[in-house]
Formats: sequence, structure tokens, C-alpha cells
Amino acid sequence: MSHSPGTSREIPAGDSDLDSDATGYSDDSDLDAAQAHQEPLPDDHDSDNDDVEYNYDFDWSPNTIGMRNIPFTKENKILIPTPGNNEPIDWFSVLFDDVLLEKICSYTNAYAWTVFELPTLTPKSRINKWVDLTVPELKTFIGVLLHMGTVRTNRLSDYWNKHRFFNFEAIREQMSRDRWLLIMRCLHFSKNAQVNVNEQNDNRLEKVDLLISTFNSVMSTVYYPGKELSIDESMMLWRVRQYIKNKKHKYGIKFYSLCEPDGLCIRFTIYSGKGGELSGVGHTNKVVMHLMRHRLGVGHSLYMDNYYNSVPLAATLLRESTYCTGTLRADRKYLPEEVKTAVLKKGETVARYAQGIAVAKWKDKRTVLYISTEFENEMAVSHNRYGQPRQKPLAIIHYNAEMSGVDRHDQLMAYYPAEHKSLRWYKKVFVHILQMGFINAFRLYKKSNPATKKSLYDFRIDLVHALLPPKERLLLRPVQRNQNRHVISKIPKLPNKARVSRRRCKQCQTEGRETRTIYFCAQCDGEPGLCALACFDKWHA
Repeated sequence: MSHSPGTSREIPAGDSDLDSDATGYSDDSDLDAAQAHQEPLPDDHDSDNDDVEYNYDFDWSPNTIGMRNIPFTKENKILIPTPGNNEPIDWFSVLFDDVLLEKICSYTNAYAWTVFELPTLTPKSRINKWVDLTVPELKTFIGVLLHMGTVRTNRLSDYWNKHRFFNFEAIREQMSRDRWLLIMRCLHFSKNAQVNVNEQNDNRLEKVDLLISTFNSVMSTVYYPGKELSIDESMMLWRVRQYIKNKKHKYGIKFYSLCEPDGLCIRFTIYSGKGGELSGVGHTNKVVMHLMRHRLGVGHSLYMDNYYNSVPLAATLLRESTYCTGTLRADRKYLPEEVKTAVLKKGETVARYAQGIAVAKWKDKRTVLYISTEFENEMAVSHNRYGQPRQKPLAIIHYNAEMSGVDRHDQLMAYYPAEHKSLRWYKKVFVHILQMGFINAFRLYKKSNPATKKSLYDFRIDLVHALLPPKERLLLRPVQRNQNRHVISKIPKLPNKARVSRRRCKQCQTEGRETRTIYFCAQCDGEPGLCALACFDKWHA
């Protein structure tokens, strides 16, 4: 068998800038690292039986009559008018609108009353002070939660600590510690149905279905992506779910995401284990077709790693007018034997073609096996970050440039993490999806304002500022008893007293209420105690 380096073409340096940066592979190893990155399959996944219900017949040939030409028939654009004043809070509110927040408030309030009726409740339990959650208060809660990702402390209670090392006045003035913790305790996104031990609930994601479906639905309504898309998995740290050896978080809940190369998440789902909608034979094929729902047949170019790619999947996507390109595992079915068994020297490549599908192998420092329905086995010149030219297969150059969407999305989320260890899994998923929405809001804001230079940090600060607007401060004046103008004053603390001695509010007393206050009017006879602002104005009216 003869192996040739293939035809060559020149790729401009600008097209290959993402070659190493986007994927994290070094310039020397390129996709060799990707080929070595073998992620374990889920427990219910059988790679040898992915295609048992089909009978594929591929007649592989060393010659090609050309790849199928599929034009991209959609337009990459934002599908809605510019929201509000085109500010960060406006784009965030598109993804987390009042309809969703109303549902969360409803489920949370219902669950709070369930907790309130527990027989183990004690008189000192925080839940005894529960007041129904409203949408404005939920927005304040979310604002505090996001700001906790901006400024990290070791303990949640430190955000309300008045010590000069902390002193987060912007948080204290918005919501008390006990109220914030109580909302987090009762936060719910579904009906808290009573579990029947005789019935098995197959929907393990029931507690977060509202969040997943709303996110995917809103993104479909708001934005249509460009031609290039990528599918990859990411992990949310959680000790008792999935294990992936080569991920930063080895234990966690697995998210499957469809992203654009810049990190905008278009659609996602969560792996729910055996018995789930996407589990069983052909698990990865089901994931791909689920994420590409409503986006087939228009000419997208889909990039995936060897966890997903197979020859039957490439044929299925090609029938749906969708390209696919990516690395390939050597144990997949229907691969050409000439490619699987080929022994190459560095720089050599071998390929076989069938039904518009190219399966090829390229030897660099290690051997890379890849598949494409868009690119032939054509060599091209790519430049690394130092401007040095290198010969690589064209499919690999495009894979390096376009496959980084999910990794970029995870990278942006990692800058300001807002999760906490003590959260239950569905609440941690909510925080994770909240941050996904924040990243998407930032990307949509940048697309609608192409000239802006606002960074992710500045965008986050503007968003938190809008969710936590400054409270009106009560202007207190020193006690001046010889003035004609009546002004509110604060009762001074007496010597050797730890606390201010409160007085009865005279206005509340006339209205039949018993209220004690730390404010009074020094100009009125008897210096009556008066509640701030409201009672003070009524008394002097």
C-alpha cells in the first residue's frame, strides 16, 4: 500500500490562530492529544451495538468523486427586536423572564408550606418566618447569588459580616442573611410530589425539567446560529453522578451542549443515566440527534470528538443535509480495514471514501484517525502562534478552529463560579444554568453591540448593579433642638449602654399599633418617637 501526503493548499495565518489556543493542544501534538483523550462511555452505552438495528454496506474506495455540496440556507441572526435599552439586564431578562420567575416563585412558595407543615419543626426554625416569595425579591436573590461569584468568601455568612475585612454593604442592605438562606432552603422548580415506594419515576430530571426546557425554548426563539456548530460534554462538580477521568471535575453531572465556536450555548441536555430518554443502545447518536433537533436539513457543519463520531452517524447526518467532522475511535464499526491497519510514517496520510464520507488517518507525533463528510483528505498549510507553517489535513485545521465552543463556554463560566458545596443537586444545577444564561446574555449583548468593548467582568458588574439597585439612604442629621424646621434624628446611645433605648412611635400609637423606634423629632414638644419617613411625615402633616 502506498501512502501519499496528499494535495496541499495554503491557509492564511488568521484562519489558524485558534489552532492551539481554542482546543488547548500544543502546536506539535495537535489532534494527537484529542485522539488519546478517550472518555469512558456511560454505563448503559454499548459501542459495539450502536448500530445493531441497521445494516450498513460501505464500499470503501481510495478515490473520491468529490464531497457532497450542501449550501447553508439559514441566516445567522438575532430573531427578536433589541430588548429594552439594550443593556446587560435587558438581555439577561430575555433568558430569565418574569414568566419563568413567576413559576419558580410559585413552586418555591408551595414547597415552603410543605416544609412548614413538617412534624419535626421547632419554634426557632427559620421557616416560621416565611413570607411568600415574589418576583422582585427573587431577582434580588439572584443578584446576590451572582455577586457571590464575583467576590468569593469561604463562608456564606461572611457576606453579611460587618467586620471591616468583609462589610458587603451592597448585599446587607438588599436582603438579610436569614431571608436569603431561607429562600435557598425552599428554592424549587417543580411540584414536590410525594414519593410512592411502589411506583418508579423514570424521569430523574423532573426537578429541573422546567429550567432545561425553558432555556432551550428561549434560545430557539431568540437566536439562530451560524453554520459551524460543535457538540461536547462538560461536567458540573457533583460527587455521586458520572465519572470522567480526563475532566477537571472528574465526578459530576454531565451536560451535553451544542455551541457556537465563540462559546454561545444553543441547546443542552443532562445525562440522566439508565432509563432516561437518551439512554440505551446508540446513546451518543441519540444525544446528537436530540441536540440538533430543528437544525437539520439546512447545511450546518457539525464538529464532534471521538466520543460521538461513527460512520453510521455521519451517514445519517449527511442524509439530513448536515456535515460532520471530527476524530474517530478505532473500535467503531464499518471502518475501512486499509485505514485501520495502515502503518504510517510521520507526515503520511491514508484515506478511503464511500457515500460522501471520508475516513482518514494522519501520523504526526502520534496517529490521528478522523472522519469528515465535508473535507477530502487534503493537506493544507497552517501557521501556529509563532507564525511557523505546518502541513496538516484540512479537516483537522477546521476541527481545531471550530471545536472549541463548549470549552470556551466552560472557561467563561469558571471565571466567576457561584456554586456552593452545600447545595442539593437540583439547586446546583439551577446555579449552573443561571451562569450559562449569564454567558449567553453576554454573547448576545456583544452580537447586538458589535462595536462595544465591554468585558465579561464589566458586563457582570452592570448586571448585578441592575439587579441590586442602591437603596435610598435615610439622611440623618445631628440632634438640633433649637431649630424651627423639624428634621428626623436618631436617638443617641447612652453611656454604658450596649444598645439604643427605643421609644414608642406616637403616630403608630394613635393608629392603634404598638411600635418601637430608634428615631424621634427633637423639635416637637416632648421629643416624640416616630418611625422613619412614613410616620414622621404623617405626624407633621
